[in-house]
Amino acid sequence: MKLYSNAQLIRTTVICVVAAVLVTAAVCINISKKKASGNAATEAEVTQVADTTPEGTDIISGSDNFENSYSFLEQNPASVISVAGGNGGSGYTQEEAQNINVYSLCNEAVVNINTQITAYDWFLQPYVQEGGSGSGSIIDKRGYILTNVHVIQDATKIYVSLFDGTQYEAEIIGTDLDSDLAVIKFTPPAGMELKTISFGASTALKVGQRVIAIGNPFGLERTMTTGIVSGLGRPIQNSNNRIIRNMIQTDAAINPGNSGGPLLDTTGKMIGINTMIQSNSGNSAGVGFAVPSETAIRVVADLIKYGKVQRGTIDATVIQLSRRITQYAGLDVSNGVLISEVKRGGNAEAAGLRGGTEAAYYGSRRDIIYIGGDVITQIDDIAVTSLADYYSALESKRPGDVVTVVVRRNRKNVTLKIKLVES
Repeated sequence: MKLYSNAQLIRTTVICVVAAVLVTAAVCINISKKKASGNAATEAEVTQVADTTPEGTDIISGSDNFENSYSFLEQNPASVISVAGGNGGSGYTQEEAQNINVYSLCNEAVVNINTQITAYDWFLQPYVQEGGSGSGSIIDKRGYILTNVHVIQDATKIYVSLFDGTQYEAEIIGTDLDSDLAVIKFTPPAGMELKTISFGASTALKVGQRVIAIGNPFGLERTMTTGIVSGLGRPIQNSNNRIIRNMIQTDAAINPGNSGGPLLDTTGKMIGINTMIQSNSGNSAGVGFAVPSETAIRVVADLIKYGKVQRGTIDATVIQLSRRITQYAGLDVSNGVLISEVKRGGNAEAAGLRGGTEAAYYGSRRDIIYIGGDVITQIDDIAVTSLADYYSALESKRPGDVVTVVVRRNRKNVTLKIKLVES
């Protein structure tokens, strides 16, 4: 057996203790580094989710031109959506956290609209009764609200209810049947800071992108529903027999009362205005439609500035073709719009568009049209088969724009260039 002195034992013990301390410290440092690295990765992931928006919908950065298109509005500064879901410790998934944040950001800018209309009794005495109801979005801190025409149609009085229950009477600034959009305004009390909803870019939406609707279905104020973009570029005929092109189709639940409310992306930007549903029962059937924000911005700018939308038009009287007109006039086309008359000295006459020469009764003995003129079958790249198509093709045109018009004349197609004038 080998013997050790006390000095050797003490020295060996000290060496072992120091070694143990060093090993323990090294292990702790390594664990801390791994934990810090993991936290950094988690934070990066959450930050990425918070900062990443569906392609084309973020108008905060890199889209100055888009923002300039509605810079005439006085809106709240852009807000940043903070996603606290996932590994953030809130107990919500990232999708839930986004929904909660968008609702928190936008719900106070959604108003409930109620109207009164004038009706008449059996003795033709007027009386006031409740009209329709719907939703609207505050788009300007001065009290401008965007909604649908059919929400306020025929109203003698319009009332808007804010999130806090206060109610104000509003006036009509302008309406546009072709897009079913209207702007109304109320005067907020001094010192009241209204929340507003900013526009998003609808042209870069993708089918499958998640969207959020906020409105007042059945009078249930500021109800939120979620869904996806189900389709894009839908031409839909509205209640005013106008075809609105490029409508956004969504499966987010939209019911009576949602009309005029915002369709939002996950950053809280309004990319559409909920307008109609297709349903046999009148309730949500998973097919709702919204007017795209690009259309809304153009319409809102004109309504606030002029009280109407300035569109280019053709100085001609047009009649939708019917089978009876086609047979009587001996035409070889059954779809399109017939040029009954052209305005003397107008843009149609200058471009060579020809009106009819033979008078005929149309509809009743008091209505006279002229047959024998051109039949418009196409404007630019849009086929014109009806009056609705005709007005839809000119909906986005401005005075001074030049359009290519294809007409049927003497059983041949003739192409004309027409410079539009103010309607």
